[in-house]
Amino acid sequence: MRKASEMSGKLVITNNIRRLRFFANEMTQLELAEKAGASRQTIVALEAGKYTPSLEMAFRIADVFGVPIGEVFECKKEG
Repeated sequence: MRKASEMSGKLVITNNIRRLRFFANEMTQLELAEKAGASRQTIVALEAGKYTPSLEMAFRIADVFGVPIGEVFECKKEG
């Protein structure tokens, strides 16, 4: 286990939702929202990087595409 001092730095979460929608027969934001139990505005904000989903929502989105969560979201340490 790492010490808190080793874990400092901002974490940046990025996603591949737009790309995954394209390869899922060009699924619309509304279709994804309905399948994942979210609003279209939530999907828009996620794709723009303005919103970080709950863990449950992240798993729901991954489930819609049938891929592991790590294929939808990536977490990188900034700095």
